[in-house]
Amino acid sequence: MAKKKFFDENGNEVKAKLKKPLYKKWWFWLIIVIVFGSAALGGGEESADTPTEEVESASVTPTTDTSEDTEEEVVEEEPEEEDAEAEIEEVEEPEEEPADDVPTEFASALNQAESYSSTMNMSKADIFDQLTSEYGGQFAEDAAQYAIDNVEADWNENALLSAESYADTMDMSKAAIYDQLISEHGAKFTEEEAQYAIDNVEADWNENALNSAISYRDTMSMSPEAIRDQLVSEHGGKFTQEEADYAISNLE
Repeated sequence: MAKKKFFDENGNEVKAKLKKPLYKKWWFWLIIVIVFGSAALGGGEESADTPTEEVESASVTPTTDTSEDTEEEVVEEEPEEEDAEAEIEEVEEPEEEPADDVPTEFASALNQAESYSSTMNMSKADIFDQLTSEYGGQFAEDAAQYAIDNVEADWNENALLSAESYADTMDMSKAAIYDQLISEHGAKFTEEEAQYAIDNVEADWNENALNSAISYRDTMSMSPEAIRDQLVSEHGGKFTQEEADYAISNLE
């Protein structure tokens, strides 16, 4: 192939200068080195930064979430445990009541004791004797004792009601009523219960002495002086001398 010729303005032939290729020039390779070096450095930094950030975010996030979840679980579980204990106590309370385990004989003795106390105003000792008597309840002593230990009664009030009955229906004196209340053959109240009754009973002792005097006269045909002696006798009415004098003075 023939070489191309070049001419200038005046028609003279000009020899063309051949240009070197880019890859043979030194500055071309310098640029290549700089470009690839920068790319390598930039890629290394990004690759180093990226895992670090991922590790940090991964380590911080689970720790925070776990602690919060644990605290919430503890707060929620505590009231549940208290509620459970409260429910257990409510269920166990009825089991502690002894009434379910009481034998039938014991329960019957208690019912009779309550009846004796409320309707007949009997003392504790008198109720026990009545429960165990072969002519009464005929209960075993342990059943009777259970009844006495568990009966609800105001023994002072029973003594007072008994004293009022003696005064109203039998016209007894204060001293005679006291002796009857504590007697082993009478009501069998304690001395303290009997004294409470005497201190609180309301009665007209003069009138009781007069009614007793009339009874002695009409049923025993006794003289006024014999009646007087019977009223004040320790084995008789046990009225005071003043009460006996009042009775004789008003005896018709």
